Amino acid sequence: MEMDAIAQRGLVLLGCGKMGSALLAGWLERGLPAGAVWVIDPAPSAWLRRQGVHLNADLPPDPAIVLLAVKPQLMGEALPAIAGFGGGSSLFVSVAAGTPIAAYEKLLGPGTPIVRAMPNTPAAIGRGITAIIGNAQTGESGLALAESLLSAVGQVVRLQSEGQMDAVTAISGSGPAYVFHLIETLAAAGQAQGLSQELALQLAKATVAGAGALAEAAEEDPGQLRANVTSPNGTTQAALEVLMDPDTGFPPLLERAVAAAARRSKELSGE
Repeated sequence: MEMDAIAQRGLVLLGCGKMGSALLAGWLERGLPAGAVWVIDPAPSAWLRRQGVHLNADLPPDPAIVLLAVKPQLMGEALPAIAGFGGGSSLFVSVAAGTPIAAYEKLLGPGTPIVRAMPNTPAAIGRGITAIIGNAQTGESGLALAESLLSAVGQVVRLQSEGQMDAVTAISGSGPAYVFHLIETLAAAGQAQGLSQELALQLAKATVAGAGALAEAAEEDPGQLRANVTSPNGTTQAALEVLMDPDTGFPPLLERAVAAAARRSKELSGE
C-alpha cells in the first residue's frame, strides 16, 4: 500500500508544527493529493492554510495512516481525537520523542499497528534521517508503508529493538545541535585568529556542510578522509593532536555527551 492507497483511504496528521509541516510538504511534492490529508492542529500556520488539506474537519471513517506529530507533553490531550481508529486497520506512526510504543498500545488498544519513529530537523530541507521500529501488529507491510512515508524527508533506517531508540535519539535526533555548536565554535575560533565574524561564519558553515556531503558521497570511511587531509607535521596534524587527545579531545567529550543524551532519553521515556 503506497501513496495511491493512502489517497483512497486518507491520512490523518495530528499536529503540524515544524516536523509535521516538513512531512506534509514532502508528501504533497510526491503526489499525495491535498484532499486526501486531514490535519488536526489548534493553531494552523498561514502556510498550512494554503495547502488545500482538510483542516480541523470531520475525519475519514477508516484512514490508512494516522501520524502523530504533536509535542510529547501534549500527546495525552491530543490522542482522544483519534483514539477511535485504534484496534483497526489504520497504521499509527508517531514522530513524538520520548513516548514508547507501550504507551500508545495502552491508549489505542493492543491490536493497533504502531510505528515509533525518530526523525531529525534536517528533514525540513529533505536531508533528514529517521529511525523506525514497529510493534508485533505492524508487520512488514506496515513498516514498508511507514518507511515510504518518512522517506519523503530523507533517509530511513529500521531498528532491531525499541531499546535502540535512546541511542538513535542521542546521535541523529539531538546530533544536529552538536554540529550547529561545532559551527559556532569553529567560527569563534576563526575570529580569535583575526577573521571578521561574517567571514569566519561563512567559512565554518561551508566547511562543515561540505565535509558532511563529502563523507556521505565518498567510498572511503571518515577515518580515511581525515587521513587524506592530514599531511605529516602539517597544520591539520597540529590541530588533530589537540582534537584527538584521548583525555581532553573529541573522543571522550562526544562519548560523554552522547551518553548524557541517551540517559535523558531513557528518563523521558520512563525507562
